[in-house]
Amino acid sequence: MNRFNPKYMKLRVLQMFLLVCMTSFLMVSCTKLDLTPTNDLIADNVYTSVSGYKQSLAKVYGAFALTGNASVGQPDIPTEIIKDEGNSDFLRLYWNLQELTTDEAVWSWQSDAGIQGLHEMSWSSTNSIINGLYYRSYFQITLCNDFINQSSDDNLSKRGITGADANEVRKFRAEARFIRAFQYSVLMDLYGNVPMVTEQTQIGGKDLPMQMQRKDLFNYVESELKAIEPELATAKSNEYGRADQAADWALLSRIYLNAEVYTGTPRYTDAITYCNKITGAGYALHNNYRELTIADNQLNKDEFILTINYDGTSTQNYGGTTYLMHGPAGVPAEVSGSSGTWGGLRITQQFVNLFADKTGATDSRAQFYMSGQNLEVNDLYTSTDGYSSTKYRNKTRSGGPAPHQDVAKDFSDIDFPLFRLGEIYLTYAESVLRGGTGGSLATALGYVNQLRTRAYNGSTAGNISSSALTTDFILDERGRELWYEAFRRTDLIRYGKFTSANYLWAWKGGTKNGAAVNGRFSLFPLPPTDLSANPNLRQNPGY
Repeated sequence: MNRFNPKYMKLRVLQMFLLVCMTSFLMVSCTKLDLTPTNDLIADNVYTSVSGYKQSLAKVYGAFALTGNASVGQPDIPTEIIKDEGNSDFLRLYWNLQELTTDEAVWSWQSDAGIQGLHEMSWSSTNSIINGLYYRSYFQITLCNDFINQSSDDNLSKRGITGADANEVRKFRAEARFIRAFQYSVLMDLYGNVPMVTEQTQIGGKDLPMQMQRKDLFNYVESELKAIEPELATAKSNEYGRADQAADWALLSRIYLNAEVYTGTPRYTDAITYCNKITGAGYALHNNYRELTIADNQLNKDEFILTINYDGTSTQNYGGTTYLMHGPAGVPAEVSGSSGTWGGLRITQQFVNLFADKTGATDSRAQFYMSGQNLEVNDLYTSTDGYSSTKYRNKTRSGGPAPHQDVAKDFSDIDFPLFRLGEIYLTYAESVLRGGTGGSLATALGYVNQLRTRAYNGSTAGNISSSALTTDFILDERGRELWYEAFRRTDLIRYGKFTSANYLWAWKGGTKNGAAVNGRFSLFPLPPTDLSANPNLRQNPGY
């Protein structure tokens, strides 16, 4: 198995780059070094071969899954986040903002930095999780910017890298540009108008980064993804865990689905166009839903388009899928395949009630732990209030131990699907229902029923008719199919149900039965430290 494992490469030159290049207000990329490292790992020694570039690319990917020294040079990441190292993992931060703010998740430990106020939708601009994700995204953008600069055609020529080797590095460069575009799509979705930094940003210049308006940022992400498409590996041809053209198409389809939120202009036809590219590239639904989020899910190359790779021995931290494995309250160690539960994550009754049969005997996507757990979340911070999740299990499909299980069973071997075919089917169906062209209602219905047939373990008993296929049905089906995969906040915003009274869940707005909140909570605030350091920035309205 050729699995791209983005271990934290011990290249001190990149740490030096970061120490030199980070400013106290924002992480921007460097285009030249003012200092020469005392060791011999300077750029011209590291970037001398394809293998050297690939090692550095692994560090770019590794920033998705790793913490620790990956935080070097990030002086503005909140100190309480740095003290709790697992909270500085990109996925845990991102997941918390996408899920804990919705009906899908609550967390028991109100003393955890940044937790109190997330589910209640009463956060402020000093929330450490909100600020932590912002800086974590820019940290990975910084790594991308440096790699893009180091792999420029000019630098390749200077270093004597030509021909097929140069072409291979150009593919690496396109992957770094993809990751940068992905992180800007995250910032666009969660924060709206944010500073723009690229490989062209100079350190020590007189100009501070300018704030890019959300609509312009959408155009930038779109243009980047289209520009790199021919440079990426063809669909399904790259190493597992690395971006290819299908990942590019998947991100385009995702931003087009939400384009009306970002720009005011719907782009559903474009979403269908890129869904069609993916469905024509040979992907298929994996035959068992419950194998999508287990320890040997790297075998699911039929459905997975791009993953964040986790390894129980090489990517040890308390974020990522370790958090999703350990976090659910009450789940016994023998069920989760871990050393035991943290007693944290639970689910509101409103979300659980999307499933008619909560046991999972009918719809296998209902993976709830109910023993000792109450359905109703009567108290937001009581660990037995709310069913919990068994979706992320650190076991193989045969029930055996994780392939790279650490001895203590503290860390997860479960890869996280950033993009998979199930999302694409639902994006296609919703885009058709919202008036996009280039697709058909018959195909949309077929895709939805394929998902439901899989969920019902091969039975068509759960299939729906064309009259039942509505946009509201799609929102509920996205909940059932994609829950705990970091979609829910974005979906609820697209449907006008996130902050409004159109849909209420337990403790939304800080009340037991739920309440509408101010519309400003559809965007997270920018960190005050950036605002005070950069007069070009303006805070989001209401903060």
